[in-house]
Amino acid sequence: MEFFIFVAVLIALFMGGMPVAFALGITGLILLQILWGGSLNFGIVAQRLLYGANNFVILAIPFFILAGKLMNTGGITKRIFKFADVLVGHMNGGLGQVNVVASMIFAGMSGLAAADTAGLGLVEIKAMRDAGYDDDFSCAVTGASSVIGPIIPPSVPLVIYGILANVSIGRLLIGGVVPGVLVGICLMMMVSVYAKRKGYPRRPKSNAKEIWQAFKEAIGAMLTPIILIGGILSGIFTPTEAAAIAAIYALILGCFVYREISLADLWKILKEASRETATITFIISCATFYGWVLIRSRTPIILLEFITGISTNPLVILLLLNIFLLIIGCFMESIAALGILVPTVTPLILKVGIDPLHFGLVMILNLMIGLLTPPFGMNLFILNKITGIPSTRIARACLPFFIPLFAALIVITLFPPVVTFLPDLLLGSR
Repeated sequence: MEFFIFVAVLIALFMGGMPVAFALGITGLILLQILWGGSLNFGIVAQRLLYGANNFVILAIPFFILAGKLMNTGGITKRIFKFADVLVGHMNGGLGQVNVVASMIFAGMSGLAAADTAGLGLVEIKAMRDAGYDDDFSCAVTGASSVIGPIIPPSVPLVIYGILANVSIGRLLIGGVVPGVLVGICLMMMVSVYAKRKGYPRRPKSNAKEIWQAFKEAIGAMLTPIILIGGILSGIFTPTEAAAIAAIYALILGCFVYREISLADLWKILKEASRETATITFIISCATFYGWVLIRSRTPIILLEFITGISTNPLVILLLLNIFLLIIGCFMESIAALGILVPTVTPLILKVGIDPLHFGLVMILNLMIGLLTPPFGMNLFILNKITGIPSTRIARACLPFFIPLFAALIVITLFPPVVTFLPDLLLGSR
């Protein structure tokens, strides 16, 4: 009965257009009132809501958001795109390959797929249009490559997963490096095949002087992931402190090195980052409360008994969860999905022996693929806003690029060392 109420009320609120945080909070309150026999202790409710936000690791989220916005405004994206162009623009697919490589580099600085699509996407699509690439291909490559953003560290979704699943943020961030590169390589292979068939142009191979000049212009930006990962591995700062370092470094680059951020720009960036931070933090707070009520209602145990009744094989359960997450990604924003699903699924994966570090990357990649799927694919809406092309047309154009994304997902699912090897090597075995 409680499980039915949990699902039915939440779905009804979502269908009615209720914001995610309020839907989570109201559903939790209704079920808690039933569990407590009609009498609510609002003091405990308030404590659980505050507990969700009272976490030092959450400080990483506003700083990663701020760093991404500073980089998009401070001329960093243009320099990254130019460097990627001289590096791989001569390969089959030309600017399509540049698009993927630029997204891989920018992924080491931003942490959100939306930041990649909205910021780097503007530069990429304009360059591809000017070079004679058709809009469908340009949008598809831009949308597919932005999936890499939250996988290669830094990553806001990985931070949120780590908080809710009680997994080391440092290990999660390091664990995203190899899967992120794997996704990028798969996309580059697809771009090469697709472009060869379509006969898309490519630039002449750059000489050493051109590569060196572009490298000098972009080196300041590309030092960001080296500083972040190096600082975490050496123990100089924590992942949370690394986020603050990234924001300060992006501010210095944009304001004092490249001098492309004015005071008016900075004020606008701070307001946007504050608004997004407040939204995400409120969702996390309500999701933590929701998860607490979920556990009290024994819903995870019911789910555990149901799925283990089908199979107790970790691989079978992983495949079932993949299908489930891909469906969820079609209908739910990724941060909201994390808030709802992580507290529900974590007991299940621990029970059957699935490494929560490994599952975290599997879950994030599934939800990022959902950014390209209708009816609620966020990246489809952003690309529509940038280009004016209907979202349905963009979704159709993206279809071929699901092949490399699914290929990477299967490899990451079937071979946990793809995720766990690097954290174990650099941070030691658990």
